[in-house]
Amino acid sequence: MKKAIVLLSGGIDSATTLYWAKTKGYKCFCLTFDYGQRHKREIKSARAIARKVACPLFVFKINLPWKGSTLFRNSGKISFPKSLAEIKKRIPSTYVPSRNTIFLSIALSYAESIRAQAIFIGANAIDFSGYPDCRPNYYTAFKKIARLGTKCGVEGNPISILVPLLKKTKAQIIKLGKKLGVPFELTWSCYAGRNKPCGKCDACSLRKKGFIEAGITDACGCKT
Repeated sequence: MKKAIVLLSGGIDSATTLYWAKTKGYKCFCLTFDYGQRHKREIKSARAIARKVACPLFVFKINLPWKGSTLFRNSGKISFPKSLAEIKKRIPSTYVPSRNTIFLSIALSYAESIRAQAIFIGANAIDFSGYPDCRPNYYTAFKKIARLGTKCGVEGNPISILVPLLKKTKAQIIKLGKKLGVPFELTWSCYAGRNKPCGKCDACSLRKKGFIEAGITDACGCKT
C-alpha cells in the first residue's frame, strides 16, 4: 500500500485532508507539531482525529525561542485581528515566521525515511489569513525543493507534495468534510487556547463564515 505523511494540526482543513488522503488509498502517518504555541488544545484534537481513523500520530517538538507571532506562548498580550476585513489588508500577527517551511521540511525527512510517496497538507489560499506559506506559488516552489533536495528525488522518485484544498473556499472544504465523514466536533480552530473557542480570532471568524456559507451547524461550540 502506498504511504503518505499527513500534516495534522487538529483543525478542519487538516482533518478533511487526512480523510481525503485515506479515500485515495494511502496508509497515512500523521504528523503534528508542538512548537511553543499558546496552547496544546489543537494537539489534543489531532490525537483524537488520528485515533478516530486508526492512524499513527507523531508529535514533533520544536524549540523556537524567538518571538514574532501572537501564537507563541512567550509573545505576551494577545492581539488578534479584529475582523476578516483586517486580514485582507495585511498579513496578520498570527503568522508564524516560516512555519510551513519548517513543518514541510520535517515531513519531507519523515517521508523519505519511511519511503512514503506523498505528503499531504491542508493549506488553503481562498478563505485564509493571508499567510505567504499558504499560497499556490509557495507550494510550486516547495515541490521543486522536494525533487531537488532529496535522494529519492534526484534518483527519479520524488515525493509528491499534495495540497488538495488549496483552491477551495472554507464552505467547500466543510461540505467535502461532511461528505467524507470528518468528525468536526473533534476539530479545533481557535488561537486563544481557552476552554471554548473565543469566536473572535481570525481562525474562529473563518470557521464561522465557512459553516454559515455551507449551511451546516458547527458542532464544536464556537460562538456565533
